[in-house]
Amino acid sequence: MAASKKPRLRVRDVALCRLLSVVFVTLCGVLLLIFLLASNSTSNDGTHDLENVDAYHHDLRFGKSNNLPQQNELSLRLEKLNGLPPRNLDLYPTLGKDHIVIVLYVHNRPQYLKVVVKSLSRVVGISETLLVVSHDGYFEEMNKIIGGIRFCQVKQIYAPYSPHLFSDSFPGVSADDCKDKDDAGEKHCKGNPDQYGNHRSPKIVSLKHHWWWMMNMIWDGLRETRDHSGHILFIEEDHFIFPNAYRNLQILTSLKPKKCPDCYAANLAPSDVNSKGEGWASLIAERMGNVGYSFNRTIWRKIHNKAREFCFFDDYNWDITMWATVYPSFGSPVYTLRGPRTSAVHFGRCGLHQGQGEKKACIDNGMVNINVEEEDTVSNIASDWQVHIYKNQPGYKAGFKGWGGWGDDRDRHLCLSFANMYLSTGTASPLCGKLHV
Repeated sequence: MAASKKPRLRVRDVALCRLLSVVFVTLCGVLLLIFLLASNSTSNDGTHDLENVDAYHHDLRFGKSNNLPQQNELSLRLEKLNGLPPRNLDLYPTLGKDHIVIVLYVHNRPQYLKVVVKSLSRVVGISETLLVVSHDGYFEEMNKIIGGIRFCQVKQIYAPYSPHLFSDSFPGVSADDCKDKDDAGEKHCKGNPDQYGNHRSPKIVSLKHHWWWMMNMIWDGLRETRDHSGHILFIEEDHFIFPNAYRNLQILTSLKPKKCPDCYAANLAPSDVNSKGEGWASLIAERMGNVGYSFNRTIWRKIHNKAREFCFFDDYNWDITMWATVYPSFGSPVYTLRGPRTSAVHFGRCGLHQGQGEKKACIDNGMVNINVEEEDTVSNIASDWQVHIYKNQPGYKAGFKGWGGWGDDRDRHLCLSFANMYLSTGTASPLCGKLHV
């Protein structure tokens, strides 16, 4: 009888081991699910919870300069938000092969942003890529609009040294700052005037600061993009994007090395913002525009190597600074490749930093009448087209002295600090060898 009981004991032991294994695996699964939910936590409207940001781990590449201003509590919290993972990973767990990252940079024009987001939702292929939204300042309504996006992975980042975050200290307004055309010696105030005798306006300088910080963050600081070798598309909150834009851009970036090896970029729209394109059966090479422009890491390194030229040119506009001093310093014409029909339209009627918090807020009830024809819904660029080159185009060139607004040494050195804050050792070395664009 003893011999007959022994096998039954073994069966019970095996059954118990199996039960414990199932319990263990289930418990591990539950813990893993809890961890994933916590790491991708959002508030009810889909936006990141600013109050609970301290609970998150972030992975940014820092090499911060001691010259950076002291951060306040809001700045520090927003900087931590920059390390959160993209949202909608449950809906779009993987990105398309050779995807082109899209970066949308915004301030505080919610009426415009709604139009842009709606246009992006209709872009063919948008679900294949990552949309990075770079905020200049923290505005609840803008945050809520971005939080409602469900058509692709979304990553929000916030400029931690935006003047809009500092109410009583640089880079915002300080009590002892010079104003307008004050004489610093006479008024005993702080600041350097621009070439026209005007002192800094935080609202104005934030435009250039945001663009430069964003570029350094995207290419060198952000985990999701710092190793991206392909093109990245940059658009603003008043750029309407046609349904064929992404597919057209994929074609352009694939044709660029063969059709226009000297082109630095690919554009969705003509450099003349009032033009809808020529309608020819031809590719177009022209001066680089500021609507729907894209380039790769090789070009970013060339731009980054001109940080001093960018940061010390007395003009508060990033694009005019590029046209008047950075591009000319490359030693050869800077062309971009585009199609003969626009895939993006600039529709804004007021400047990027004329937002809601002003006496004359930039409000037009979001009424935008843009005609999207059937041809704009599918890719309309042929790979066998030749390239028509526009030479000697009008626009800002070397020799233009700038519109001013960028004469304060504090702004110039903050700009230079952005150029170094995300760099790893050796990143800033000059490019050598053949340029691959």
